[in-house]
Amino acid sequence: MIEAIVCIAMAIGTFFVVLGAVGLIRLPDVYSRLHATTKSSTLGLAGMLIASAVLFGAQGYNVGPELLTILFVFLTNPVGGHMIARSAYLIGIPLSELSVMDAMQRAGEHADQAHDQQ
Repeated sequence: MIEAIVCIAMAIGTFFVVLGAVGLIRLPDVYSRLHATTKSSTLGLAGMLIASAVLFGAQGYNVGPELLTILFVFLTNPVGGHMIARSAYLIGIPLSELSVMDAMQRAGEHADQAHDQQ
């Protein structure tokens, strides 16, 4: 039974990691790629670490490091991805033509027009 749970958790983790790799290759701009890799690597690593914790926890080992790593990744990966995306936005890396203009970009253009009229 433990092996089945471990196999399912590893399969889920592997699925998300592969999905992130495909997103990194296929998506058009840095913002979409960053979203795909950040979310999928967080979920993929969590799935693999859960599999490790279940397997080694059943054998009597300490699974604290796996659980702390999952917590650390869940806290830091989205924040790191947000900071990279914000930096890309602030230095002016454009969205792809396939992407929809965001509210922040529309507000920035409105502020530029208001500033130019003064």
